[in-house]
Amino acid sequence: MTKLSSKQLYGILNQWDIDSNKVNIRPYGSGHINDTYLINDKNNPNSTSYILQRVNHDVFTEPEKVMRNIVDVTTFLAKKIGAEGGNPRRETLNVLPTVDGEALNIIEIESANDEVYQEYWRLYIFVEDTVDFQQSPSLEIFAESARAFGRFARRLIDYPAGTLHETIERFHDTPKRFDDFLIAIKADQVARAKTCQPEINFFLEREQDCHVLQDLLENDQLPVRVTHNDTKLNNVLFDRETGKGLCVIDLDTVMPGLLAHDYGDSIRFGASTALEDEPDLTKVHFSLELFEAYTVAYLTEVGPVMTEKELETLAWGARLMTLECGLRFLTDYLAGDTYFKIERKNHNLDRTRTQIKLVSEMEVNFDKMQEIIMKSKN
Repeated sequence: MTKLSSKQLYGILNQWDIDSNKVNIRPYGSGHINDTYLINDKNNPNSTSYILQRVNHDVFTEPEKVMRNIVDVTTFLAKKIGAEGGNPRRETLNVLPTVDGEALNIIEIESANDEVYQEYWRLYIFVEDTVDFQQSPSLEIFAESARAFGRFARRLIDYPAGTLHETIERFHDTPKRFDDFLIAIKADQVARAKTCQPEINFFLEREQDCHVLQDLLENDQLPVRVTHNDTKLNNVLFDRETGKGLCVIDLDTVMPGLLAHDYGDSIRFGASTALEDEPDLTKVHFSLELFEAYTVAYLTEVGPVMTEKELETLAWGARLMTLECGLRFLTDYLAGDTYFKIERKNHNLDRTRTQIKLVSEMEVNFDKMQEIIMKSKN
Protein backbone atom coordinates (compact mmCIF):
# COMPACT_ATOMS: atom_id res chain seq x y z
CA MET A 1 0.00 0.00 0.00
CA THR A 2 1.18 3.50 -0.83
CA LYS A 3 2.59 5.61 2.00
CA LEU A 4 0.52 8.75 2.50
CA SER A 5 1.79 12.18 3.45
CA SER A 6 0.84 13.79 6.76
CA LYS A 7 -1.36 16.21 4.85
CA GLN A 8 -3.26 13.33 3.26
CA LEU A 9 -3.68 11.56 6.61
CA TYR A 10 -5.06 14.65 8.30
CA GLY A 11 -7.36 15.23 5.34
CA ILE A 12 -8.89 11.76 5.75
CA LEU A 13 -10.09 12.73 9.24
CA ASN A 14 -12.37 15.41 7.81
CA GLN A 15 -14.81 12.68 6.81
CA TRP A 16 -15.35 12.01 10.52
CA ASP A 17 -15.74 15.68 11.38
CA ILE A 18 -12.52 15.67 13.42
CA ASP A 19 -10.66 18.95 13.46
CA SER A 20 -7.26 17.95 12.09
CA ASN A 21 -5.69 21.09 13.59
CA LYS A 22 -6.37 19.84 17.11
CA VAL A 23 -5.01 16.29 16.92
CA ASN A 24 -1.78 14.36 16.53
CA ILE A 25 -1.48 11.31 14.28
CA ARG A 26 1.20 8.69 14.75
CA PRO A 27 1.72 5.09 13.60
CA TYR A 28 0.51 2.58 16.17
CA GLY A 29 0.94 -1.13 16.89
CA SER A 30 2.88 -3.89 15.19
CA GLY A 31 0.34 -5.31 12.73
CA HIS A 32 1.57 -6.39 9.31
CA ILE A 33 -1.67 -6.32 7.30
CA ASN A 34 -3.47 -3.03 7.90
CA ASP A 35 -1.88 0.40 8.46
CA THR A 36 -2.82 1.70 11.90
CA TYR A 37 -2.59 5.18 13.43
CA LEU A 38 -3.41 6.60 16.86
CA ILE A 39 -5.29 9.90 16.90
CA ASN A 40 -5.25 11.99 20.08
CA ASP A 41 -5.95 15.57 21.11
CA LYS A 42 -2.90 17.84 21.16
CA ASN A 43 -4.02 19.81 24.20
CA ASN A 44 -6.40 17.56 26.13
CA PRO A 45 -5.00 14.15 27.09
CA ASN A 46 -8.33 13.22 28.71
CA SER A 47 -10.35 13.55 25.52
CA THR A 48 -11.36 10.57 23.41
CA SER A 49 -8.62 9.05 21.26
CA TYR A 50 -9.19 7.07 18.09
CA ILE A 51 -7.65 4.32 15.99
CA LEU A 52 -7.52 5.09 12.27
CA GLN A 53 -6.90 2.12 9.98
CA ARG A 54 -6.36 1.61 6.30
CA VAL A 55 -7.81 -1.78 5.34
CA ASN A 56 -5.49 -3.85 3.19
CA HIS A 57 -7.75 -4.65 0.25
CA ASP A 58 -5.12 -6.92 -1.28
CA VAL A 59 -5.83 -9.29 1.62
CA PHE A 60 -9.47 -8.37 2.19
CA THR A 61 -10.73 -7.99 -1.35
CA GLU A 62 -14.23 -6.96 -0.30
CA PRO A 63 -13.72 -4.44 2.53
CA GLU A 64 -17.40 -3.48 2.60
CA LYS A 65 -18.33 -7.04 3.57
CA VAL A 66 -15.61 -7.11 6.22
CA MET A 67 -17.01 -3.95 7.77
CA ARG A 68 -20.61 -5.14 7.54
CA ASN A 69 -19.63 -8.17 9.61
CA ILE A 70 -17.73 -6.03 12.12
CA VAL A 71 -20.50 -3.46 12.54
CA ASP A 72 -23.22 -6.09 12.94
CA VAL A 73 -21.22 -8.22 15.40
CA THR A 74 -19.99 -5.32 17.55
CA THR A 75 -23.49 -3.81 17.70
CA PHE A 76 -24.81 -7.17 18.90
CA LEU A 77 -21.98 -7.48 21.41
CA ALA A 78 -22.55 -3.99 22.77
CA LYS A 79 -26.16 -4.87 23.60
CA LYS A 80 -25.12 -8.11 25.30
CA ILE A 81 -22.39 -6.39 27.29
CA GLY A 82 -24.78 -3.64 28.39
CA ALA A 83 -27.39 -6.19 29.46
CA GLU A 84 -24.74 -7.94 31.58
CA GLY A 85 -23.87 -4.65 33.30
CA GLY A 86 -20.58 -4.27 31.44
CA ASN A 87 -19.07 -1.31 29.62
CA PRO A 88 -19.62 -1.60 25.84
CA ARG A 89 -17.20 1.26 25.21
CA ARG A 90 -14.33 -0.76 26.67
CA GLU A 91 -15.38 -4.39 26.19
CA THR A 92 -15.91 -4.39 22.43
CA LEU A 93 -14.65 -2.43 19.45
CA ASN A 94 -16.73 0.62 18.55
CA VAL A 95 -16.84 1.67 14.91
CA LEU A 96 -17.38 5.38 14.30
CA PRO A 97 -19.41 6.12 11.16
CA THR A 98 -18.35 8.89 8.81
CA VAL A 99 -20.34 12.12 8.53
CA ASP A 100 -22.30 10.30 5.80
CA GLY A 101 -23.15 7.46 8.17
CA GLU A 102 -20.82 4.95 6.50
CA ALA A 103 -18.53 2.45 8.24
CA LEU A 104 -15.80 3.03 5.65
CA ASN A 105 -14.30 6.18 4.23
CA ILE A 106 -13.52 5.26 0.62
CA ILE A 107 -11.08 7.67 -0.97
CA GLU A 108 -9.44 7.87 -4.36
CA ILE A 109 -5.67 8.15 -4.61
CA GLU A 110 -3.70 9.03 -7.73
CA SER A 111 -0.54 6.99 -8.14
CA ALA A 112 2.79 8.20 -9.54
CA ASN A 113 1.86 6.90 -12.99
CA ASP A 114 -1.48 8.77 -12.87
CA GLU A 115 -3.57 5.69 -12.15
CA VAL A 116 -6.47 6.21 -9.73
CA TYR A 117 -7.26 3.56 -7.15
CA GLN A 118 -9.45 3.32 -4.06
CA GLU A 119 -8.40 3.07 -0.42
CA TYR A 120 -10.60 2.03 2.48
CA TRP A 121 -10.30 3.71 5.88
CA ARG A 122 -12.13 3.18 9.16
CA LEU A 123 -12.14 4.71 12.64
CA TYR A 124 -12.54 3.05 16.04
CA ILE A 125 -12.72 4.51 19.52
CA PHE A 126 -9.37 3.81 21.19
CA VAL A 127 -9.72 1.61 24.29
CA GLU A 128 -7.81 3.51 26.95
CA ASP A 129 -5.76 2.08 29.81
CA THR A 130 -5.13 -1.31 28.23
CA VAL A 131 -2.10 -3.40 27.33
CA ASP A 132 -1.51 -6.26 24.93
CA PHE A 133 1.08 -9.03 24.80
CA GLN A 134 2.90 -10.70 21.92
CA GLN A 135 3.82 -13.58 24.24
CA SER A 136 2.26 -14.54 27.54
CA PRO A 137 4.33 -13.40 30.53
CA SER A 138 2.46 -15.78 32.84
CA LEU A 139 -0.02 -18.64 33.05
CA GLU A 140 -2.57 -16.19 34.44
CA ILE A 141 -2.41 -13.90 31.40
CA PHE A 142 -2.85 -16.88 29.06
CA ALA A 143 -5.89 -17.98 31.08
CA GLU A 144 -7.28 -14.44 30.95
CA SER A 145 -7.04 -14.49 27.17
CA ALA A 146 -9.05 -17.72 27.27
CA ARG A 147 -11.76 -16.05 29.34
CA ALA A 148 -11.89 -13.15 26.89
CA PHE A 149 -12.26 -15.43 23.86
CA GLY A 150 -14.71 -17.60 25.79
CA ARG A 151 -16.88 -14.58 26.63
CA PHE A 152 -16.70 -13.46 23.01
CA ALA A 153 -18.00 -16.86 21.90
CA ARG A 154 -20.67 -17.02 24.63
CA ARG A 155 -22.05 -13.57 23.90
CA LEU A 156 -22.34 -14.46 20.22
CA ILE A 157 -23.70 -17.99 20.72
CA ASP A 158 -27.19 -16.97 19.58
CA TYR A 159 -26.08 -14.64 16.79
CA PRO A 160 -27.31 -15.88 13.38
CA ALA A 161 -23.87 -16.82 12.08
CA GLY A 162 -25.20 -17.71 8.64
CA THR A 163 -25.98 -14.04 7.99
CA LEU A 164 -22.28 -13.10 8.12
CA HIS A 165 -20.20 -12.81 4.98
CA GLU A 166 -17.43 -15.37 4.44
CA THR A 167 -14.68 -12.82 3.94
CA ILE A 168 -11.97 -15.43 3.28
CA GLU A 169 -13.52 -18.33 1.43
CA ARG A 170 -13.04 -21.81 2.95
CA PHE A 171 -10.55 -20.41 5.45
CA HIS A 172 -10.50 -23.45 7.78
CA ASP A 173 -11.52 -26.09 5.26
CA THR A 174 -8.70 -28.50 6.17
CA PRO A 175 -9.41 -30.99 3.32
CA LYS A 176 -9.05 -28.10 0.86
CA ARG A 177 -5.74 -27.14 2.49
CA PHE A 178 -4.64 -30.75 2.01
CA ASP A 179 -5.62 -30.63 -1.66
CA ASP A 180 -3.61 -27.41 -2.09
CA PHE A 181 -0.68 -29.24 -0.49
CA LEU A 182 -0.95 -32.10 -3.01
CA ILE A 183 -0.97 -29.61 -5.88
CA ALA A 184 2.17 -27.95 -4.49
CA ILE A 185 3.94 -31.32 -4.23
CA LYS A 186 3.08 -32.21 -7.81
CA ALA A 187 4.08 -28.80 -9.16
CA ASP A 188 7.29 -28.61 -7.08
CA GLN A 189 7.84 -25.18 -8.60
CA VAL A 190 11.21 -24.49 -7.01
CA ALA A 191 12.45 -28.10 -6.74
CA ARG A 192 12.22 -28.26 -2.96
CA ALA A 193 10.26 -31.48 -2.49
CA LYS A 194 13.48 -33.50 -2.25
CA THR A 195 14.58 -31.33 0.73
CA CYS A 196 11.52 -32.08 2.87
CA GLN A 197 10.38 -35.63 2.12
CA PRO A 198 9.98 -36.63 5.80
CA GLU A 199 7.75 -33.59 6.36
CA ILE A 200 5.73 -34.36 3.22
CA ASN A 201 5.25 -37.95 4.38
CA PHE A 202 4.09 -36.80 7.83
CA PHE A 203 1.14 -34.95 6.32
CA LEU A 204 0.37 -37.59 3.68
CA GLU A 205 -0.03 -40.12 6.50
CA ARG A 206 -2.66 -37.88 8.14
CA GLU A 207 -4.96 -37.22 5.20
CA GLN A 208 -7.95 -38.81 6.94
CA ASP A 209 -7.46 -36.65 10.03
CA CYS A 210 -8.01 -33.58 7.86
CA HIS A 211 -11.64 -34.62 7.30
CA VAL A 212 -12.75 -35.10 10.92
CA LEU A 213 -14.27 -31.67 11.61
CA GLN A 214 -15.30 -30.89 8.04
CA ASP A 215 -17.24 -34.15 7.76
CA LEU A 216 -19.09 -33.47 11.03
CA LEU A 217 -19.92 -29.96 9.82
CA GLU A 218 -21.19 -31.18 6.44
CA ASN A 219 -23.35 -33.82 8.19
CA ASP A 220 -24.91 -31.13 10.43
CA GLN A 221 -23.43 -32.62 13.60
CA LEU A 222 -21.71 -29.38 14.58
CA PRO A 223 -23.42 -25.98 14.75
CA VAL A 224 -22.07 -23.05 12.75
CA ARG A 225 -21.05 -20.25 15.14
CA VAL A 226 -19.61 -16.76 14.90
CA THR A 227 -15.86 -17.29 14.97
CA HIS A 228 -12.95 -14.88 15.27
CA ASN A 229 -10.44 -16.91 13.23
CA ASP A 230 -7.30 -15.27 14.64
CA THR A 231 -7.43 -16.11 18.33
CA LYS A 232 -3.86 -15.28 19.26
CA LEU A 233 -2.91 -13.64 22.54
CA ASN A 234 -2.14 -10.28 20.92
CA ASN A 235 -5.76 -9.93 19.84
CA VAL A 236 -6.92 -9.44 23.42
CA LEU A 237 -6.63 -6.11 25.24
CA PHE A 238 -6.02 -6.42 28.99
CA ASP A 239 -7.04 -3.88 31.59
CA ARG A 240 -3.85 -2.09 32.59
CA GLU A 241 -4.81 -1.94 36.28
CA THR A 242 -6.47 -5.32 36.91
CA GLY A 243 -4.77 -7.47 34.27
CA LYS A 244 -8.14 -8.90 33.27
CA GLY A 245 -8.86 -9.79 29.65
CA LEU A 246 -11.11 -6.98 28.50
CA CYS A 247 -11.69 -6.66 24.77
CA VAL A 248 -11.22 -8.94 21.75
CA ILE A 249 -9.86 -6.98 18.79
CA ASP A 250 -8.85 -7.49 15.13
CA LEU A 251 -12.26 -8.61 13.88
CA ASP A 252 -11.46 -8.61 10.16
CA THR A 253 -11.80 -12.39 9.97
CA VAL A 254 -15.04 -12.67 11.96
CA MET A 255 -17.26 -15.02 9.97
CA PRO A 256 -19.16 -18.32 10.24
CA GLY A 257 -17.12 -21.24 11.55
CA LEU A 258 -16.64 -23.80 14.31
CA LEU A 259 -15.76 -23.07 17.93
CA ALA A 260 -13.19 -25.87 17.67
CA HIS A 261 -11.31 -23.76 15.11
CA ASP A 262 -11.00 -20.72 17.40
CA TYR A 263 -10.19 -22.79 20.47
CA GLY A 264 -7.73 -24.92 18.51
CA ASP A 265 -5.84 -21.98 17.07
CA SER A 266 -5.37 -20.52 20.55
CA ILE A 267 -3.97 -23.83 21.75
CA ARG A 268 -1.73 -24.22 18.70
CA PHE A 269 -0.12 -20.86 19.35
CA GLY A 270 -0.36 -20.54 23.11
CA ALA A 271 0.24 -24.05 24.48
CA SER A 272 3.58 -24.34 22.72
CA THR A 273 6.75 -23.81 24.73
CA ALA A 274 8.41 -22.00 21.80
CA LEU A 275 7.68 -19.59 18.99
CA GLU A 276 6.13 -21.07 15.86
CA ASP A 277 9.34 -20.54 13.87
CA GLU A 278 11.81 -21.89 16.46
CA PRO A 279 14.56 -23.74 14.55
CA ASP A 280 15.74 -25.70 17.61
CA LEU A 281 13.10 -28.40 17.97
CA THR A 282 14.40 -29.45 21.39
CA LYS A 283 12.75 -26.26 22.67
CA VAL A 284 9.38 -27.04 21.07
CA HIS A 285 6.86 -28.95 23.17
CA PHE A 286 3.12 -29.11 23.64
CA SER A 287 2.49 -28.05 27.24
CA LEU A 288 -0.36 -29.84 29.00
CA GLU A 289 -0.09 -27.27 31.79
CA LEU A 290 -0.78 -24.40 29.38
CA PHE A 291 -3.44 -26.47 27.63
CA GLU A 292 -5.29 -27.10 30.88
CA ALA A 293 -5.05 -23.48 32.06
CA TYR A 294 -6.54 -22.23 28.80
CA THR A 295 -9.20 -24.96 28.63
CA VAL A 296 -10.50 -24.47 32.17
CA ALA A 297 -10.76 -20.69 31.72
CA TYR A 298 -12.30 -20.90 28.24
CA LEU A 299 -14.94 -23.43 29.25
CA THR A 300 -15.82 -21.49 32.38
CA GLU A 301 -17.19 -18.87 30.02
CA VAL A 302 -18.60 -20.75 27.05
CA GLY A 303 -18.78 -24.41 28.12
CA PRO A 304 -22.34 -24.26 29.52
CA VAL A 305 -23.79 -23.12 26.15
CA MET A 306 -21.85 -25.54 23.93
CA THR A 307 -23.31 -28.77 22.58
CA GLU A 308 -21.90 -32.09 23.69
CA LYS A 309 -20.51 -32.73 20.22
CA GLU A 310 -18.75 -29.34 20.24
CA LEU A 311 -17.08 -30.23 23.53
CA GLU A 312 -16.06 -33.64 22.22
CA THR A 313 -14.35 -32.09 19.19
CA LEU A 314 -12.34 -29.35 20.91
CA ALA A 315 -9.26 -31.53 21.21
CA TRP A 316 -9.55 -32.29 17.50
CA GLY A 317 -9.67 -28.55 16.95
CA ALA A 318 -6.26 -28.21 18.59
CA ARG A 319 -4.79 -31.05 16.54
CA LEU A 320 -6.29 -29.96 13.25
CA MET A 321 -5.53 -26.26 13.52
CA THR A 322 -1.92 -27.20 14.19
CA LEU A 323 -1.91 -29.74 11.37
CA GLU A 324 -3.57 -27.26 9.00
CA CYS A 325 -1.10 -24.54 9.84
CA GLY A 326 1.78 -26.91 9.22
CA LEU A 327 0.22 -27.87 5.88
CA ARG A 328 0.01 -24.21 4.90
CA PHE A 329 3.62 -23.50 5.87
CA LEU A 330 4.90 -26.51 3.91
CA THR A 331 2.67 -25.71 0.92
CA ASP A 332 4.16 -22.22 0.84
CA TYR A 333 7.69 -23.57 1.18
CA LEU A 334 7.12 -25.88 -1.79
CA ALA A 335 5.68 -23.00 -3.81
CA GLY A 336 8.70 -20.76 -3.18
CA ASP A 337 7.58 -18.75 -0.11
CA THR A 338 4.96 -16.66 -1.88
CA TYR A 339 2.42 -16.15 0.92
CA PHE A 340 3.94 -16.05 4.40
CA LYS A 341 6.57 -13.43 5.04
CA ILE A 342 10.01 -14.98 5.54
CA GLU A 343 13.09 -13.53 7.18
CA ARG A 344 15.63 -16.29 6.59
CA LYS A 345 16.36 -19.32 4.47
CA ASN A 346 14.04 -22.27 5.22
CA HIS A 347 11.87 -20.09 7.44
CA ASN A 348 8.66 -21.79 6.31
CA LEU A 349 10.28 -25.20 6.69
CA ASP A 350 11.23 -24.33 10.28
CA ARG A 351 7.63 -23.29 10.90
CA THR A 352 6.43 -26.56 9.41
CA ARG A 353 8.67 -28.59 11.69
CA THR A 354 7.46 -26.86 14.85
CA GLN A 355 3.86 -27.66 13.90
CA ILE A 356 4.80 -31.28 13.19
CA LYS A 357 6.45 -31.54 16.61
CA LEU A 358 3.34 -30.11 18.29
CA VAL A 359 0.94 -32.37 16.39
CA SER A 360 3.04 -35.41 17.29
CA GLU A 361 2.95 -34.55 20.98
CA MET A 362 -0.78 -33.78 20.84
CA GLU A 363 -1.37 -37.23 19.34
CA VAL A 364 0.52 -38.85 22.21
CA ASN A 365 -1.43 -36.80 24.77
CA PHE A 366 -4.80 -36.88 23.02
CA ASP A 367 -6.65 -38.97 25.61
CA LYS A 368 -5.38 -36.71 28.37
CA MET A 369 -6.50 -33.64 26.40
CA GLN A 370 -9.99 -35.12 26.06
CA GLU A 371 -10.06 -35.93 29.76
CA ILE A 372 -9.13 -32.35 30.72
CA ILE A 373 -11.83 -30.92 28.43
CA MET A 374 -14.61 -33.14 29.74
CA LYS A 375 -13.53 -32.51 33.34
CA SER A 376 -13.60 -28.75 32.73
CA LYS A 377 -16.86 -28.46 30.80
CA ASN A 378 -19.10 -27.41 33.70
